[in-house]
Amino acid sequence: MTVAGTGTRTLLLCGYYGENNLGDDALLLVLLQQIPAGFSLLITANDQEALRALAPMADGVARRSLGSVLAAVGRADALILGGGSLLQDSTSLRSLIYYLLLIVTARIQRRPILLWGQGLGPLNRPTSRWLVRQVLPLCTAASWRDRSSLERSRRWAPRLPSQMAPDPVWQMPPQSWSGGVSIVVCWRPTSLLDDSGWSVLLSALDDLAEQLQAPVRWLAFHQHQDAVLFDALKERGLIPASLAARSSTIVPRSVETVFATVRKARLVVPMRLHALILARLTGCPMAALSYDPKVEAAAEMADVPWLKLDKLPTAASILSQWLAAADSPADPQTIEQIRTQASAHGRMLEQFLQR
Repeated sequence: MTVAGTGTRTLLLCGYYGENNLGDDALLLVLLQQIPAGFSLLITANDQEALRALAPMADGVARRSLGSVLAAVGRADALILGGGSLLQDSTSLRSLIYYLLLIVTARIQRRPILLWGQGLGPLNRPTSRWLVRQVLPLCTAASWRDRSSLERSRRWAPRLPSQMAPDPVWQMPPQSWSGGVSIVVCWRPTSLLDDSGWSVLLSALDDLAEQLQAPVRWLAFHQHQDAVLFDALKERGLIPASLAARSSTIVPRSVETVFATVRKARLVVPMRLHALILARLTGCPMAALSYDPKVEAAAEMADVPWLKLDKLPTAASILSQWLAAADSPADPQTIEQIRTQASAHGRMLEQFLQR
């Protein structure tokens, strides 16, 4: 796998990197750990400084410049779409077309293409589903992070070598839970909650903090989206004064900061998938809130109690679940079993690089 005349093996890693989202940063860290020595790396990212902190030996490509990324396809020996749900149209149809163009360009230039640790969808538009059905068979191999994505890919691209394993972020090293300090919420803005829905959650959180006599840390997993959530809810008059007095917002710049925060928690209540995974890797007590089936699936697999945001029970019922979960750490054996299963993504990558 070398470009003629260079002698250097070069991989182009494409994903939602350098966008101040720690979940995607964690995916990139795992992918980098699984790539053996001997490869030169091109990585698409928006924030090049953030990318250098994660991958100092790689060359950055401006991910928001389609021309730059398409040119990088020609400089690379292989294309890897690394982690997340890149083939989806819930962000926008434009985002989906961006990644499909990369796949088509790579195939035209006879570059192998790996979909690594991917979810397939949501694909809400008929046009989106048609486009993906045409382009998916052009890929060389795929590792999926959930069964529905695997089954859909087998229907649409039956000859595509595919496998399924838990999300690659489960491959990050497990941590030790110390506990006994705070309540940590990793919440995001969502259209599933109106003011009355937020009020139910915040009432339960206020009562929980009062009963546990614990401070509340608002852990902003996505810097731009989540960091303003507490202030936005406060401005709308939704946060009780007693909860506001106990609350502080933490905007972590690294996965290590996330681990340092959640390992001291009496309870972590995540909404985001990768917040759930990173917290569970510490073995800390948890209760999840689901805005998406991928969160529910991860919670079920990791024995984390969860509630659907669009079907919340009363504040009293939520409080009861959270009190039952508080100070009750995870089973280390369950976590290790998930980590072992997730290693399949690395084996698929190894096979792909040996082509």
